[in-house]
Amino acid sequence: MPSNARRVAQLSQLRTDRAVRVVVDDEPIVLVRDGDSVRAYAADCPHAGGPLEEGAICHGRIICPWHKAAFDVATGALLEPPALVALDRYPVVVSGDDVMVSSEKIPQPVCRATARTPHYVVIGAGAAGAAACAALRESGFAGRVTLIGEEPHAPYDRTALSKFVPSMEMAVADVPPLLAADWLESHDIERIVTKVVRLDVPARTLHVETGGPLTYDTALLATGSVPKIPHLPGSELGGVHVLRNLADAAAIVDVLGESPDQQQVVILGSSFIGLETASALRKNGTPVTVISPDKIPFEKQFGERAGEMFRALHERNGVAFRLGAKVASLEGEEGNVHEVMLEGGEHVAADLVLLGTGVAPATGFVEGLPLQKDGGVIVNAGMQAAPGLYAAGDIATFSLHENQEPVRVEHWRVAQQHARIAAENMCGARHRYGGVPYFWTYHFGKRFEYLGHSNDWDEIVIDGELEQQQFVALYVKDGNVAAVLACEREAQTARLIDAMGSGLTRADALTIIS
Repeated sequence: MPSNARRVAQLSQLRTDRAVRVVVDDEPIVLVRDGDSVRAYAADCPHAGGPLEEGAICHGRIICPWHKAAFDVATGALLEPPALVALDRYPVVVSGDDVMVSSEKIPQPVCRATARTPHYVVIGAGAAGAAACAALRESGFAGRVTLIGEEPHAPYDRTALSKFVPSMEMAVADVPPLLAADWLESHDIERIVTKVVRLDVPARTLHVETGGPLTYDTALLATGSVPKIPHLPGSELGGVHVLRNLADAAAIVDVLGESPDQQQVVILGSSFIGLETASALRKNGTPVTVISPDKIPFEKQFGERAGEMFRALHERNGVAFRLGAKVASLEGEEGNVHEVMLEGGEHVAADLVLLGTGVAPATGFVEGLPLQKDGGVIVNAGMQAAPGLYAAGDIATFSLHENQEPVRVEHWRVAQQHARIAAENMCGARHRYGGVPYFWTYHFGKRFEYLGHSNDWDEIVIDGELEQQQFVALYVKDGNVAAVLACEREAQTARLIDAMGSGLTRADALTIIS
């Protein structure tokens, strides 16, 4: 034990179901009791800094309260994203009832390339691509790894683009990376910034916009989605934007300028991107109108009552809605949009129009592989699409549960779950997808969590005050919890997501949240 070890706690006072935060020489550390042993880990989740002591410890897993990353109690190893690396560890000694901890971190092992073969290629440098690179090296793969993506930036947290950048709470330059700045280099990940124009699946060859063809032994296709541009007169006008990447976010912030409260913004579509952006824009007083053919926002995902709650929350904060409405055209002056015309004849002033009208799989360059009608890639339970090819994320059409029709789930964390399984199987494992989908959405300072996935349910059981955004809603199908929507119940959702992995009955869920 290093000489700077400090007595920080008593073993008899530590619980096995909850971590305890301490500070040792200015290092925030959590203590986790495992029987008569104690582990000491970095106190904050490496993904976004969630305080781990506010989450849960279940079945040997430390679960982050914020975004539900999970780590092994005994080792700190990563078990579930969106974190992509293990927890830092600190030396611990238990002497009698005294728990002694040093602030000197235990070095983490680093896997680097020791050979040029086999050659694995990760196509797409987003959430799934970053997760795959991390998992390949974590799994001990010591061959050549090439990460290919169009954007010049290292993989970054795309979720910030709609939640925090339009409000200017976060500058575009401050959107956090998914991995430490030197991670790719220190783990021998070759980074190529270019566009893939053709993927010849049978030949295992990539053709890129700049440079010659690239052959590989195994590839992971993780290109995500591209925004759908509606066929509307005027959609080519200046001031019409999508929000998918850093450049899109920068362009929107540039239009808003130094007087965002003077810019009229119209959002087409009541999608998560659309309403998160509406919330962020209202923080700076920007007038926002949401136009959507849907009668109730998020009704399909969450049901009528929850959808009405979201609408009321937005309206209380100044968002105007035109629901059940269709756009006829975008009208412009001098090449820039200035109003949106509805089919009913109404004109809505617009200095900026954001298209929140959905996305489609980015697979148009794939050859030699049958695709779904929507462009999705069918994968098996191990995320394999063809010999030498795996797929993950928005593009992957997969079976969420056995004996159910394959689906595509456009959730950021699901993409990372897919990528980890694919990477492990690329290294010789035989793992199957069995994760619980999760995403979070942010509106007017409220974090809403969604666990699981369900298109229909028999009943919705609500504990708490839905309209006050302090609740857990259970979406029950055939007596089991298929999905959960919650706000300000993060410790409970950490326990729920753990329980849902092996099936959760309505009765057992009520016990967890009571």
